[in-house]
Amino acid sequence: MTTPGSDLRVTARLVIPDAELGERFSRASGPGGQGVNTTSSRVELSFDVGRSPSVPDDLRSRMLARLGQRLNDGVLTIVASEHREQRRNREAARVRLVASLREAAAAPPRKRRPTRPTRGSQERRIAAKKRRGDVKRGRGGRFDE
Repeated sequence: MTTPGSDLRVTARLVIPDAELGERFSRASGPGGQGVNTTSSRVELSFDVGRSPSVPDDLRSRMLARLGQRLNDGVLTIVASEHREQRRNREAARVRLVASLREAAAAPPRKRRPTRPTRGSQERRIAAKKRRGDVKRGRGGRFDE
């Protein structure tokens, strides 16, 4: 779990210092009763992926490409307002930020090396086709009277 005021560990290579995170607080809609009108519990957590010195260059290009639509001038913003307490919303926003960055920084999947179908699979396929053809041939509507 990530706590406010501490560095965020995204991966082994990527640790974001708390100083590079921007937080804004505002009044949230939703649960909270009359306290909604007085408490600034909504949290906007922002991180500048494009200009951060803590992001390695090879990860930066991958992350910018994968987060493309979610970025605004290279800045990723996460909004959390599902809890009544500001502290819990801050924790939720940090957890979601770590998850988003971890997903964006993940190595691409290995290329699939194409293989030929096995003889058994080819024979099963042909046998299934023959059975299906026999079923359809039986529907010809020819009756022996």
